[in-house]
Formats: sequence, C-alpha cells, structure tokens
Amino acid sequence: MSTPEKPETTGDLGAAIAEAREAARAVGISEFDTPSTGIAGEDNPEDARKHAFTFDLEGLDDAPGISDIEEALEEIPGVRARIVFGDRRAWITAPESVGPDRLAEVMERFGVVARLTEGSLRRRLDHPHAALGSSHQRRRLRTLRGRRQAEERARIIERQKRAGWLRSEAIRHLVQDPESRDVLFTARDLVTVPRLVVSTILAVPTIILHYVVAFQFPGWQWVCLALALPVVVWGAWPFHRAMLGGLRRGLSALDAASSVAILVAWLWSAAMLLFTPAGDIGWLSNPKMFAFDQQLLMEGEIYLDVACGMTVVLLAGRLMTRRTRLSLMDDLANARPDPQECYTVVHRNRATGRQEPEVIPLQEVNVGDDLLVPEGHIIPVDGRVVGGSSTVEAGLIEGRGIPRRVKVNDRVYAGSTAVDGQLKVRVIRTGHLTRSSVIHRWVRGATRRQNRMAWVSTSTAGWLIPASLIIAGADFSLWYLISGNINAAFTTALAILASVAPVALALSTSLALRHGIEAAARHGMLLRDGNIMRRLAQVDTVVFNRVGTLVEQEMAVETVTADHGENPDLVLRVAGALSMESEHPASQAIVHAARQSRDHGEGGEEIPHWIEVTHVDITADGTFTGMVTLPAGHGDSERQVEASLWRPRTMADLTGRLAAAAASGGTPIIVRWRGKDRGVITLNDTVKDDASEAVEDLADLGMETIMLSRDTYPVARRFADRIGAASVLAGIAPGRKAMAVRAVHARGHCVAMVGDSSVRECLHVADVGICVVGGQPLADLIRTDTRGLDVVVLRSDVSAIPQIMSLARRTSRLIDQNIWFAWIYNVAAMLAAISGLLHPMAATVLMICSSLLIEWRSRRARVF
Repeated sequence: MSTPEKPETTGDLGAAIAEAREAARAVGISEFDTPSTGIAGEDNPEDARKHAFTFDLEGLDDAPGISDIEEALEEIPGVRARIVFGDRRAWITAPESVGPDRLAEVMERFGVVARLTEGSLRRRLDHPHAALGSSHQRRRLRTLRGRRQAEERARIIERQKRAGWLRSEAIRHLVQDPESRDVLFTARDLVTVPRLVVSTILAVPTIILHYVVAFQFPGWQWVCLALALPVVVWGAWPFHRAMLGGLRRGLSALDAASSVAILVAWLWSAAMLLFTPAGDIGWLSNPKMFAFDQQLLMEGEIYLDVACGMTVVLLAGRLMTRRTRLSLMDDLANARPDPQECYTVVHRNRATGRQEPEVIPLQEVNVGDDLLVPEGHIIPVDGRVVGGSSTVEAGLIEGRGIPRRVKVNDRVYAGSTAVDGQLKVRVIRTGHLTRSSVIHRWVRGATRRQNRMAWVSTSTAGWLIPASLIIAGADFSLWYLISGNINAAFTTALAILASVAPVALALSTSLALRHGIEAAARHGMLLRDGNIMRRLAQVDTVVFNRVGTLVEQEMAVETVTADHGENPDLVLRVAGALSMESEHPASQAIVHAARQSRDHGEGGEEIPHWIEVTHVDITADGTFTGMVTLPAGHGDSERQVEASLWRPRTMADLTGRLAAAAASGGTPIIVRWRGKDRGVITLNDTVKDDASEAVEDLADLGMETIMLSRDTYPVARRFADRIGAASVLAGIAPGRKAMAVRAVHARGHCVAMVGDSSVRECLHVADVGICVVGGQPLADLIRTDTRGLDVVVLRSDVSAIPQIMSLARRTSRLIDQNIWFAWIYNVAAMLAAISGLLHPMAATVLMICSSLLIEWRSRRARVF
C-alpha cells in the first residue's frame, strides 16, 4: 500500500502556502497578507516571550489622563499596561521585540517622563540579549552589573569560606574585611548521611574489638587499624578540611581540636603497633577509663576506638543538629509561589468593554490586574478583594495564623491561602514589593547581623581552639616529666582535645538569638537585629502614643457644643470643610458627621449646603487653617473669613461653656473663625479590646506604662484610667513629643516607644522604637526611612507589646545561661581530662552532648 508523496523541496511547500493564502483572500480573509517567517511570536506578538517593565513616572499630574496613556501603550501589539496614579508608577508587559525606549517614547507624548526602576534594570541583566534602552539606562545597567559582579564575588568567597578552602586572592580579600575575621564552621555540604553510614559500619567492629576482650582474635589490632583508616581520612574529611582552611586563612576552625584528636589518635595507634609489643600477634587490649591507673598503661595502649568513635559521634551530632534546626527562611522559601506558575487574570477589553479571562505566568501579572485565586490555593500577591468571599488562613508571618473571613474590599496578602471559596483579587503589589517578600528580606538581614554578645561568643570560641592545643601540649609534657609514663601523658592530652566544645560556646548566643528573632517574626513582629533583643530585655518603661496603638482606627463625633449665639450645625459644617483633605481618623469622622448633617437637612436654610474652603494648611502643631465662605448677615450674601481647627493642650486655653464641654467628653476639637472660638466637637475613639489586658501584662513584667497624648489632662487621664496606664503625658504637641520621650529617658529609664509612623521621630529618640504598621504598606514604610524601626509590629492588637517584651527577656536569659553552661563545661571537662579522670572516648561523648544540650536549650526561644 503506497503512501502519499510529500513535497520534496521547500519551493513546493512555499507554492502550497501561497495557494492557501490566495484561497483565503478569495473568501474575504485578510489576516494572512503578511508573510509568515515561521518564528513563534513574530507574526502574533501575543505568543512571543514577554518581559515585565516597571517605570517611575514624572509629570503625571492628573488621574483622568491615565486611560489615554494606557490605550496608546496597548496599541503596540502584545503590550499590556497598568498605571497607578497614587504610586506614580506604570507596570507594563511587552514582547521581547519591544524595548523600554519605545514604551518611554509613547508616554513622553503625554508629557510624562518614564524611567525604569532599579528592579526592572536588574531583570534586564538576566536577559543579556534584550534591548538595553537609552544611554542613561545603559549607564545604570553597567553600574548595576558592576555591583552584581561584586556581590557575586562576595558570595563565591562566602561559599569557599563555608567549605573551608580558599585561594590566596580570597584570603587577601578576607583580611581586608574586618567582619570576616571570625571562626570557621565545618562545611555543611560535606557532612552527609552516606559518610555517616559508611563510617559507622567500619567503626562499630573496631570499637567492639577494643572493649570486648573475648572477641579479640590474633591480629585483631591490625584489622582495626585498616578499618579505621578510611574512617579517619574520608569519614572525618569535613573536619580536616575545615582545619586546613582555617590554617590557610589564619582563622580558627571550630572542629580543629577534634580533627587533631582524630588524626593523632590514629597515628599514635599506628606507631604503637609498629614499634611496641602492641603490634605482636596475640596481644590483647584492656582499656581503662582513667589515666591514673598507670600500671595498666605502662605497656602501651591504642586509641583506634577514639578515632572512629569521635568521627561517628561528630558526624551524627552535626546531622542531627541540621535536621532539627528548622529555619523560617527555609519555610518562607518553600511557601513562595513559582514565578512560572500560571494564574487566570481577568482583563477588560477596551473595544467591547467585556471581561476576558487570560492565563499567564505569575511573573507577567501587573499591578491593577484582577487575579482569580481558586479555592485551596495560595494568594501570590498583595491586593484587595473585588469578587467572591473565602476564609483565608494567614501565612507564616501574617499574625498568629487565625483564619478570617474576607469579602469585597478586604485586603489580602501574599502567602495567605483561600480555604473555602474563589477570590478575585485586584493586584496592588507583586514580586519583591509584597509584604511576605519584604518580611523575608528583613528577617534574613536580622538573623545575619551579629550582635555584640554573639560576636564575643564566636570570637571566644575561636580562641578556645589554640588554647586547647597549647594546654594539651603542656599537659603531655608535664605528665611525661612527672610520671615518666608516655601512654598516660598521651591519654590525658587526647582527652583534652576530645572534650573541648568550642561549637557549644559559639552557638550559645547566635542560635538562641536566631530562634528568638524567627519566633517573633512568625507572630507578626520583626526585629532589626540581635542587639534589639538585648535592649528590649532591659526596657523598664513603655510609652504609648494613644492614636495608632491603643485605639481603633475609626473615630466618631460624640457631641457638638456651640458657644452662646452660635449654630452647632454651622460649627460642624465648617469643621468638615477644613478636614476634607485629611486622612486622619479624626478628620474623617468630622467629615462623615458633617455630610450626615447636610443630607438630613439639619440647620435649615440658614446653613449653606456647601461651604467653599481655600488655602487649607496644617501647621506644625496640627492646627488646620483655611479661608471659608460663610453667610455674612445684615443683608450681605457671603464673605471669606479665616477659620481654623485646633486642639487644646491645657484647660487654660478655654473658658466658660466650651471649657466645660472640652473637659467632660472625648477628644476635643475647637472650631474658630473670625478670631473667636465658636464651638467644640468631641470625638469618641474605641479602645482596643485587649488594651487593658496588655497594659496589665506589662505591669506584671515590672514595667511602667505611660500614655502620650496631645489632649488636655482631664481627657487623657480619663482615657488612661480606662486601660490602666500608670502615668500620662498630656497636652504634648506633635512637634514636642520627641522631647517628652527624651525627658523620660533623661530620668534614667530605658524607654520603649510604641507608635505608628506619624511619631517616627519619637521612635528614633527612644531606646527601642516599636512601630505599629497598621494599614500602611510595609514596603513603603521601610523604603522611605528605617530610623526608629527597631521593632515593626504587623499586628493590630496591643497584646503584641507584652509578648515581644516577654520573648526578649526569656531569650536573653537563655543566652546568659547558655554562655555560663558552655564555659563551666569546657573548664570542668579540661580539668577532669588533665587530672586523668576522663577517658578520651567518654570525653568525646560529653563534648557532643554539650553541643546538643545548647541546641535544645536554644530551641526553647521558639516557644512564644
């Protein structure tokens, strides 16, 4: 049966394609007028590989023009654009053939100057064949490329440092870096399970033959020497390599003493077999645990059991430590979505106005897109729910893991999981700007920065290695000179090397600090570094700024009291007009009450429906001023007058009826125009549910609580009594709050200031600044300025404050106890070894047990 013949030349294929195009044109199909090149994406830009660009925009003065710019950009085939007016940024996805210059030229036609962000420039470095853009962008790329190369060199050196082996040029680089003058840990990649298994298989018969005389057949010692050789050389290679790397770089390797002990034990045993009767066939060993039993040591003793046992115990201990030392960084990395994972995004077709779904990779999702998150999936972006509802389980660091029900207009964050329903999320932040990414970078930096105590512990551990070698050498010499027994002298010296535990001393501080920092982060509290943990433990006074910490964000108008002859509705309308542009909760409450009064027609025809206000300004002490248009009376229509909203700091600022109203209610706001106070508006703010309990917990910890407020003393004292605060600093203007915190510190207190970003200066002058984020985007808070951000609290409950204080005290107490234990153990173990009370094998077991005990104690810092 014959098969149809295929075209043999490309000419036949081209003729067939031409006939097909001609037939298509004959029936009115014209999409094929442009010849195809056969390259995917060249004919259809939607199929081409795309890149995401982020531009910072200058000259974007009005929001209505955004749609015109987006339409002009999307006229380029394959381009999708989203512009956010508030951030002055454009997120654009374009094919590879469309460079950033072309996109910038389109925006320049509208008077907008577009510059690629540093993040976009970094992505261009990952695609060297992509268009580089303008000369300015190329210069920035060269700068970033040089910076990246320097970072890569530093990473390579760090990997070599951990591996324990460096070339001479790396050594010179490290000598110039003062922060690299620390100890050398054993390379984790070399400590593997196969190495442990093989070493154990060879070590077990060696140890058994040493201690069970009945199993010692003729020539057993030579068999043990052969079995121990691969264990000593290959099994203990991670520790030997670290020691050699430390010697090459002039640093102390933490396992150097163990490495020397393993090698010396095998070499000593080989020498004994070659040059003493211990190598005779039929020789039997009867090892004892104590070196002072010199009669039994006179004929010689071999220590192959110590060499093999120490290797196996060290490998097992390091592997056990690695498997039990769970890291928050690892958990965050595992929970991070794959950028190549595809999600469904709903776009509005500008031509038809319909919503059209499109499946795209996560890395192509832009700000402003509507992303569909199916039930049971992790939310990959920060955004606002615009469709659907679901129970959301918080991510690793989004609070205490309590599920919450979200609906339209609620905020959701990357790393959370939609449990029981599909959500449509409008993207606000993606990639490295999401809250989880910012937290990941923050915690990674906090755990890497050593505090002073960690540096002291690590440096001391480094000095312990040469000290132990010197002590072992001196011990060997003295024992031999005094007793004349070289075997006893060697046994005690080997026990010294086997018992010393520099790892326990090095980890006594850093490990507990890391666990404490990660435990705080898992519960929504970010610490800058380990130094902050120590300072928190020393705090004896906590100052709360009332707004942003102790009360909810929402406020409500409680009363409106007008002076004699004044209209209370007019007082409220003027206050609403002056507060219109402010986002402060007090201003929003006044605006809301003024609108309700207007909508209900209160005040009659005497009150204008709309009050014009111009030249609104906010002074340094928080007073709102402006020119308002009011009825003038006496037949005149209207007149512009100067009006203001101000908050009294002392009762002496008011008299009569207004003074009584300001002292009897909530937060007072005074309304003034034409130089006269016309009325008082009191605001009621809701105390957070756990504020009183949190203040009580702080008092139980022995801390004094102070509330800082700009309200008058009667109002502030009444509020402080509701939550149980011990002291009140009332009548403090915003510009003088930092001075008030300094005054508390000047009295000899260690002060922690708790507030939101509006009191950043107060956070900076305190011993510890605790910033409550609230609804502010974390990326914006950290990017603008990190002054005063010693602790960043992502939660809104006040109970976070006593919890972080308690965690800091417990962690600091664990660190102190770990340091004392490590020192007491090392001194006691050396004395026991020197006196001959400690056998080298028993010393090995004690050494690894001390390190594991430090590990176990340090993990207690994870208990919140």
